[in-house]
Amino acid sequence: MPTLTCVEDLRQQYLRRVPRMFVDYAESGSYQEETLAANRRDFEAIKFRQRILTDVSQRSTATTLLGQPVSVPLAIAPVGLLGMQHADGEIHAARAANPTVIPFCLSTMSVASIEDVAAETGKPFWFQLYVMRDRAFITKLIARAAAANCSALVLTVDLQVLGQRHRDVKNGLSVPPRMTLANILNIATKPRWVKEILSTRRRSFGNIVGHVTGVADTRSLGAWTNDQFDPTLNWGDVKWIRDQRKGKLILKGIMDAGDAEKAVNAGADAIVVSNHGGRQLDGAPSSIAALPRIAGAVGTRTEVLIDGGITSGQNLMRALALGAKGAMIGKAMVYGLGAAGEEGVRQVIGYIRRELDITMALTGVNKVSEIDRRVLADWASNWAAV
Repeated sequence: MPTLTCVEDLRQQYLRRVPRMFVDYAESGSYQEETLAANRRDFEAIKFRQRILTDVSQRSTATTLLGQPVSVPLAIAPVGLLGMQHADGEIHAARAANPTVIPFCLSTMSVASIEDVAAETGKPFWFQLYVMRDRAFITKLIARAAAANCSALVLTVDLQVLGQRHRDVKNGLSVPPRMTLANILNIATKPRWVKEILSTRRRSFGNIVGHVTGVADTRSLGAWTNDQFDPTLNWGDVKWIRDQRKGKLILKGIMDAGDAEKAVNAGADAIVVSNHGGRQLDGAPSSIAALPRIAGAVGTRTEVLIDGGITSGQNLMRALALGAKGAMIGKAMVYGLGAAGEEGVRQVIGYIRRELDITMALTGVNKVSEIDRRVLADWASNWAAV
């Protein structure tokens, strides 16, 4: 067994253990994948200012997110189909988040249901909401999240229409997997994954099947889902959701300072600077490139989080320096989950926390609250202000 030291090591295990269609689902972007590439590349352009002979013996990565104490400024991002990356994946990821004291966010398009995760973990978690045409279903979904003691509602606002992800189309992505010859041959090389998936009853969209009139199986689910993306979604719907839900509300998918202002005015307790992992508007800027203007506009009035490209503690540090209060991890978490289940997710969180801790030490910082543009090399700070 090779020694694992970082997220990339877990990714290599993940690539060997999970069927190609679900790897491609996690790793791909829309169209030409320009924005996906930018999410990775633009972090590398930001350089640190190394500082020496500063007492950094009292370092701590602990802080708060939405008033909740966390061991590191991270939350687990909502990822659809997580139960296809690893059997009962949502439950494993939520369990991993609890002892590491960071929030877990469950996707509307999860395999394990809200009720499953609540029963199996016994801890509050965040719930991510897609607003669909069937508003009666959405009303019930919000009520189910409240009944499960979800501590925040994360409204994804950048999926009124679905960006085409070429790899998903070519793979015939479905849940359970569509048994084409290519998929059968690939799945046959993943016996561990097959054994785990066959060991669970959770192999569909748990929040939807059985909760929508006329949707009782995966065949009827596909037809319903294809008709549910709602291009009429607007700021009035945010107010409607705010009225439905009196707890914490986070708007995810903000890439413009003007939209961030509107989010604050709509009562958002936090926003997530996010381009949906490069999976929606291809050609949009990276999340880290959009962050400084947005944080500068609203960072004193709401908590600003970021996702897209956070696969190391160094990238987390860069985001904090440019105004983020914290970050959400999606791909990195998926790599750990697919590689080693609950333990793999804990390893990912541990790697990022330790990398942040060391980077803080080498830039002369003891507290997360001390991280700002002063930890960046001058030219990197100037680039980020453009």
